[in-house]
Amino acid sequence: MEYRTLGATGLTVSELCFGTWRFGKRTGDVLETDEEEAHELLDRVADHGINFIDTANVYGDPSGTAEEYIGNWLDDRDRDDYVLASKVYFDYGDGPNESGLGRKHIRNQIEGTLDRLGTEYLDLYYIHRFDEDTPIRETLRTLNDLVRKGKVNYLGASTMAGWQLTKALWQSDVENLERFDVTQPLFHAAYYEDVEEYLDVCADQNLAVCPYSPLAGGFLTGKYERAGEDVHDVESPDGSRGTFDEFFDDYYVSERGWDVLDTVRAVADELDASPAQVALRWLIEREQFTCVPIVGARTTDQLDENVGAVEISLSDDQRERIDAAREGEQ
Repeated sequence: MEYRTLGATGLTVSELCFGTWRFGKRTGDVLETDEEEAHELLDRVADHGINFIDTANVYGDPSGTAEEYIGNWLDDRDRDDYVLASKVYFDYGDGPNESGLGRKHIRNQIEGTLDRLGTEYLDLYYIHRFDEDTPIRETLRTLNDLVRKGKVNYLGASTMAGWQLTKALWQSDVENLERFDVTQPLFHAAYYEDVEEYLDVCADQNLAVCPYSPLAGGFLTGKYERAGEDVHDVESPDGSRGTFDEFFDDYYVSERGWDVLDTVRAVADELDASPAQVALRWLIEREQFTCVPIVGARTTDQLDENVGAVEISLSDDQRERIDAAREGEQ
């Protein structure tokens, strides 16, 4: 495993981050990853030298299950060997103050997160979304207090518009508050329009980017095939995300996406690698900002394959071909 400094922070992380959104998650009657499976995956994460683990207070059914799984796993390990990231924003109960980014909710949630993880501090705390109902000043001052008290080391922002991220950074600078150093957008080789302005802000402000769904929900692994002339006619393997995720078509499947996948497959053949490894490497090698993809493997075999991305490199020509397909220039 190779390691890198996370943006403008002093934090050193593995080139891949392990995401735990499947831990304790139920999709219909399907429990995607139970605690035994979660611990098996985390054991393999440690074996590979991945030190960066991503979760959220709402991951799992019920919410908090993923953090509990991680906390139980850490009982037998040195917590300081790992970089832990969690998030706050979404509903954690039915009360009027149990969601959003108000001071009360953030303070309540950080205590619950730390308790479930069995730790005294988080390395990275993300706002999971932008809260249009709470003044950004209140949110940032509350997060700043968490850093000052030693409960959080660095701050991050997930999905939002580029202007919202800019507004938050400006507010931090004006008031001399801790600013966001890390971002977590939906970003992968087949996703283009909606994220470009956000990424421009990250590049300009030297923010690290930790993309979620870097393999487009499995689309860029190459396991899906076109089943007809319509772009959404997809042949999905049994049990794959495309068979049960109602958002799969909207988020991951497009004409441009198929072009990117064809190019990724061709590059993978040239490198004797898998499409997943090429798609992850394309992200790791972003020059505009530090990019650490969050992989959410369901099995140890998938994790082993993903980790192979750190062992390959793309030529300038290969990167440019993927870029051209992504930008619709083929």
